[in-house]
Amino acid sequence: MHITLRIWRQTNPAGPGRLVTYELSDVTEDMSLLEVLDLLNLQLARNGEEPIAFDSDCREGICGSCGLQINGRPHGPLKGVASCQIHMRTFKENDTITIEPFRAKAFPVVKDLVIDRTAFDRIIQAGGFISVNTGGAPDANAIPIPKNTVDAAFEAAACISCGACVAACKNASAMLFVAAKVAHLGRLPQGEVERKERCLSMVAQMDAEKFGACSNTYACEAECPKEISVDNIAFLNRELLRAKVF
Repeated sequence: MHITLRIWRQTNPAGPGRLVTYELSDVTEDMSLLEVLDLLNLQLARNGEEPIAFDSDCREGICGSCGLQINGRPHGPLKGVASCQIHMRTFKENDTITIEPFRAKAFPVVKDLVIDRTAFDRIIQAGGFISVNTGGAPDANAIPIPKNTVDAAFEAAACISCGACVAACKNASAMLFVAAKVAHLGRLPQGEVERKERCLSMVAQMDAEKFGACSNTYACEAECPKEISVDNIAFLNRELLRAKVF
């Protein structure tokens, strides 16, 4: 199949960027979008041109590093998948596909499609862990936890920190990301000891990173590749109020 790619090229964080058009004719419908970028980079390298810089690791929708803005949507047109899980059968012959980096002030462009997501790392460092020494790992059934609580915590833990929620939000809010991390540990007894400090620290760091405010448009939930619910944002708001008052 023949496709046209319009790809954001930017040599460095301070330099100007622009969309550059490329044509590919040897694309198969079973290729993933990242494999198409690999194919294009091979073609560029053979022609002595600079390959396109983009992030990827697992290519299985697990790591979250592949986040791309595809035709104006974080991770592309399909629901519940990451950019690496988009295959060319999603598109049609002679389609034009526009690929850009996620757009957010807190995610500055490093080069081409690569963005700096270390703001998320600093939020995690601020409190997204359990530091209590519990010794060896206990049996899974040693601490009775209601199934609905476990299910809710597991859903929140599915967050892959890709940043699609930020890219989808008109305010570039990181509330769904922070809420998922706070809800994951805050719902479980293992996270109870640091529950208050965790919430306050992570929200404070989120604000320090200059992410925007949540305006409840639900765009984050719609574009999340793990379909994490905005119910977690409600949980975060309750946790924040509780931490400040009690």
